[in-house]
Amino acid sequence: MTRGVAQVALVVKAYDEAIAYFTSVMGFELVEDTPLTAGKRWVVVRPPGTHGAAVLLAQAATEAQRGCIGKQTGGRVFLFLETEDFARDYARMKKDGVRFLEEPREESYGTVAVFEDLYGNKWDLLQRN
Repeated sequence: MTRGVAQVALVVKAYDEAIAYFTSVMGFELVEDTPLTAGKRWVVVRPPGTHGAAVLLAQAATEAQRGCIGKQTGGRVFLFLETEDFARDYARMKKDGVRFLEEPREESYGTVAVFEDLYGNKWDLLQRN
């Protein structure tokens, strides 16, 4: 039996705002946007050309959920965006307004820089050696 992580849920303020950010600024593709019940939607985005884990954009429905937006992991890096061309993606993302918290650095495993998404979640942009 083959198993794998298919999606990771990311709590967001509003579906359309999150879709716009992830598709326009992050360069992700909108994989699915299916209406459900009571104003809920099944919204999935992922980097183009990939078939690995995707991000499920989950609009906060309660005050407790709204309080978790941007800090689902207590301020730690939450998601890892891998690339085969760090310089290209770093330059494009900076141009499109992504806020990097540091300059790119070389680690034993590759080139990396931490950035924040629209809501303040921390990500690594990473090119492995």
